[in-house]
This record gives sequence, C-alpha cells and structure tokens, in this order.
Amino acid sequence: MSKFSDESVYSFVEYLQIEKNYSPYTIEFYRKDLEQFLLFIHSQGITSIMDVEYLDARLYVTELYNQKLSRASAARKISSLRSFYKFLVREKLVEENPFAYIIQPKRSRRLPSFFYEEELEQLFKVQDNTPLGIRNLAIVELLYATGIRVSECAGIQLKDIDFDLSTVLVRGKGSKERYVPFGSFAHNALERYLYDGRVKLLNGQTDHQTLFLNSRGGALSPRGIRYILPKMIESASLTGKIYPHMLRHTFATHMLNNGADMRTVQELLGHSQLSSTQVYTHVTKDHLRKTYMNHHPRA
Repeated sequence: MSKFSDESVYSFVEYLQIEKNYSPYTIEFYRKDLEQFLLFIHSQGITSIMDVEYLDARLYVTELYNQKLSRASAARKISSLRSFYKFLVREKLVEENPFAYIIQPKRSRRLPSFFYEEELEQLFKVQDNTPLGIRNLAIVELLYATGIRVSECAGIQLKDIDFDLSTVLVRGKGSKERYVPFGSFAHNALERYLYDGRVKLLNGQTDHQTLFLNSRGGALSPRGIRYILPKMIESASLTGKIYPHMLRHTFATHMLNNGADMRTVQELLGHSQLSSTQVYTHVTKDHLRKTYMNHHPRA
C-alpha cells in the first residue's frame, strides 16, 4: 500500500490547508493519524476507508488502548478520525461517521506548577548589569507582571508599550489582540532595558522595532526566550522541574490568591474559555488549605 493511497485523504488534507487554514505542524499530526489508521484497516482486510463501520472504529480504539498510549494521544487520534469522517459525510462520500459515537478517554488534567514569591525574589536578584542581564530581568518582570505567553512576549514591538498607562498590546492566539497592564517593577525594568541594555545590544545597527533583542541585535525569538529562561532559573539555584510557562501559571495563581476575580484573570490571560482559567482555582484552593493547616491553632 502506498502512502495515502486513498484519494479521500488527499481531499481532506487540502480541506485542512485551504478551508481550515491549519498550520503545517497540525496537518502533519492529522497525516500521521490517518496513515496509521489506513495501515490498521488494511491489516483487517478492509480495502477502502469508505467501508469502515462503527464496529471497525471500536476495534481500532481497542488497538490504541493495547498500544498503551496516553489518554491525550488516544483522544487526539480519535478526534482526527472523527473530523476526517465528518468531512467525508459533508462531501457525501459516506453516509455515516463511524467515529461519531466513539467515547473519547477523559484527559487527566494536571495542576499547573507555579513559583512561590520567595522563589521569584531569587530569580529577580540573580541578574547582572550586562546588556543581556538587563534584558533578561526585563523579560522575567514582564512575563510575571502580565502572564503573557513566551510567543506573545517575543512578538512585542516598541510601539506596543505604553509607559504612560503602563500597558502592553499583546497579539495572542488566532491574532486576537488584548491590552494587559503591568506594574512598577516591570515598568522600571523595561525603561532601564530600553535606554541602556537595548541600545547596547543594537550597537549602532538599524532599529527593527522588536522590543526584545538577541546578543547580535536581532529580534529575540520565542525559542531564544525558552532557552535563556531555564539558564536564569538555574543561576537562581531553583530546583525541581521548571519551565518558562510556569511564569504564566504563577501570574494567574498569585492573582487569584490575592483576590482577583476569575473573569478578569481570564481576560488578562487571553483565554477564550473560562474553563481554561478554572484549573487555577484548584491550585489556589490547595494553597489556601496549606496556609490554613500551617497557621490555624486548631488545624
């Protein structure tokens, strides 16, 4: 069997590219999921995707469980095939979607990790007075002050910063824009970076207006930020499994711990669904319980 021998797969991939405008990265996941399914049905003696029925779909799900895939991976593959057959129904190539009534495994929801305020203080103090050190401190202060994603941070332009109002214009997922305020610590770190560290990093080059620069004066990429943050965290002697997105989790957790309402935090984070923000309530409840147990005389 040649790769993607069924013409319907070609049509579906075109649909994802043109109509859904999915990224090449996402489409590649669909390709792999469909290719794996094609191999499976051929091993079962089914010669065409059009001949797959509900029982065949159930059998394939059983095969996924036998492979001991994670819940998230199994759920994604089922979702890919459900979308594929939904497309075939729309195109009138099949009458029914065999995956329409397949129940997806519930994903185990991990509680987000976050920094305690004492740990952040260590991180803020460890930076030096070199241009890169000044830049790094401004990045950390801004990420913690706003809760923005690393990719959003890398995309900030000079014109997006309003020092009079202490706000930054952020371009999030799906090109959605939002204004996020920042406090005095981030304000001071950004001003110092702009008038000292950034000027030295440019070193006389033509300014391209991206806020954060790399060591050569070019635009700092999301990958660059993800590379330098663990190095900064390591220098602060913080231990455990630490990753850049924890600053976003920390922002949300500290906001809720200090009385912010969930709708406000949702808007600041740029979450389209409140359910994405609600996960932080579990963290804050755990924090409140620990505080109570540690401090109440009769706990």
